[in-house]
Amino acid sequence: MSVKNGDVSIVRMTRGIVYLVGAGPGDPKLLTLRGQELLREADVVVYDRLVSPRLLKWCPSKAKLVYVGKETKKHTVSQASINALLIQEAKAGRKVVRLKGGDPFVFGRGSEEALALAKANVAFEVVPGVTSATAVPAYAGIPLTDRALSSSVAIITGYEDPTKSGSAIRWEQLATACDTLVCLMGVAALPGIALRLIQHGRSAKTPCAVIEWGTHPRQRTVVGTLQSIAAQATRAVIRPPAILVVGDVVRLHERLDWFGTKPLFGKRILVTRAAEKALALSEQLEALGAEVEHLPAIELMPAHRNGGLRGIVKNTSKPDWVFFTSPEGIGWFARMLKPYHKDVRWLSGCHIGAIGPKTAAAIEEAGVHVDFMPTRFSQEGMLEDFPRRVLSGKRALLLSAEESRDVLEAGLRQLADAPPTPTSGMVSAAASAIAVSPLT
Repeated sequence: MSVKNGDVSIVRMTRGIVYLVGAGPGDPKLLTLRGQELLREADVVVYDRLVSPRLLKWCPSKAKLVYVGKETKKHTVSQASINALLIQEAKAGRKVVRLKGGDPFVFGRGSEEALALAKANVAFEVVPGVTSATAVPAYAGIPLTDRALSSSVAIITGYEDPTKSGSAIRWEQLATACDTLVCLMGVAALPGIALRLIQHGRSAKTPCAVIEWGTHPRQRTVVGTLQSIAAQATRAVIRPPAILVVGDVVRLHERLDWFGTKPLFGKRILVTRAAEKALALSEQLEALGAEVEHLPAIELMPAHRNGGLRGIVKNTSKPDWVFFTSPEGIGWFARMLKPYHKDVRWLSGCHIGAIGPKTAAAIEEAGVHVDFMPTRFSQEGMLEDFPRRVLSGKRALLLSAEESRDVLEAGLRQLADAPPTPTSGMVSAAASAIAVSPLT
């Protein structure tokens, strides 16, 4: 609050904050509800390489997205630069989400960022994520503990700070201290890790598994022993990201491999549906284990108008029948009516035909009753089931894709023995073509 010339004025100070959010191990559905909530509210999102791009869909369109991905020996942005960026954006009064793979405090350098923020007097909050240390073995059917096989777990890193004078891992104690060992970021160091464990008393026959791209549809699991696992991983060309699991619990992999035995696991499927229609199909395919790629081969968009719609809407005599040939038709038609200050109530008094159940459901959802749907869901089916007597002296309005087949229009004319008339016209708008045909 400040006072000037006897008047009291309130000055609101905006205070930024940084949220260190764990994005989970890769499967976008493993993001926490708190993480999703913060992404929806973010002004700035600073994200890593292993963060699923699909998580960014939760961000507001105005949010600033900054990629700072890191690979071993290949850093897009240095850690010091990341720290400086977080501090700068927060001090500018922005809500910053630092989106990190796995859990920010499990080998995620989250503590380094938190210390930098604390030193700069920047407010921060840590939002734990699902760590790959537990999630990836679970997706491979390997429990880290089992009453009969494992009562203790240790999580270690295979990539320590290269500036340290030596390893901080006490291999001599670790080798036999815990039933199960989980090593993150250990692919490059795999031969050395196996050798150290054997040298310090772990049996060379101890079951081991290396899991690449865990929780992703491209997940691969190589199973061996402590003595053989390095060579097996090399033959399989295992690459980061991958984790190593050491212990008798690996024996359960074959019986508990729920993810790798899904019917479409290992398959890559290209979905060519329009972007707004692809999500539902993609989720069903992913639930069956497939890796889905989106390549829309069709786009719903407004087409050029030719003036025909104006004549239809302004005509005091409405069509007797209106036929919809796709679920999108009713939505696009409603948008087309808006410039004329009308809505779907304009269809009142018209009989409505739908080419199939999905189209009928979309029409009914818009509050319009469907009078006719064929038993065979096609333009030919509509013609087969439509009684000719109903068409005598009637007018029909057809809504279909701009470049769709004209089977229905030609068939209706033929059924009514009506040649094309000069009053017939095509109105193209919003990816829908409308044919107005007086039927006699």
